[in-house]
Amino acid sequence: MKQAASVTGWNDTGPDHPLPPVFPSLALCLGGALCWGVAMATCAYISLLTHDRLPSFHLRQLLVIYFAGGTVAWPILLPMARFLSRRRGIEARFAAHFALLSVGTVAITALAFALDYRLFYAQWHEPFGTVVWAFQFAFTTAGAVYQFLVMGLGLYLPVGLPVLAGASLWLARSMSPSMR
Repeated sequence: MKQAASVTGWNDTGPDHPLPPVFPSLALCLGGALCWGVAMATCAYISLLTHDRLPSFHLRQLLVIYFAGGTVAWPILLPMARFLSRRRGIEARFAAHFALLSVGTVAITALAFALDYRLFYAQWHEPFGTVVWAFQFAFTTAGAVYQFLVMGLGLYLPVGLPVLAGASLWLARSMSPSMR
């Protein structure tokens, strides 16, 4: 059986291979993660620019959080989308990539925001391991995620939607023939 790796991951030319791997190539995983992180930070930057909120005191920190969320989300979500959509039509592949990249990127960026938020408020919290600390940790994290969803979710628009659709379409079309 002749096998070759492509830029998008696995390429099997034999018809008898039962289950193609879902993990993308290292180039797609790392390069895509950096590109997705830059794209998410750019979405936030353009949104701040269009709403005249660019001269923000925390601009660099916000952009780093959006970059980190996108960079961490890509290598986690890409194999999941490929697993859910392998051996399906392009519509299902597009939908899987679109749904997982959108929801997952927002969730991981919200988590990054919550961890940064938690670091700020940790100076007023009880020592680690106490019951009060556990409540403070849980409610601070929940409050930060809520605040991100209310105030930070809008920074993905208007640029994020076409970027997400384009990336999802490219990923759906680029899956190797053995995964279709």
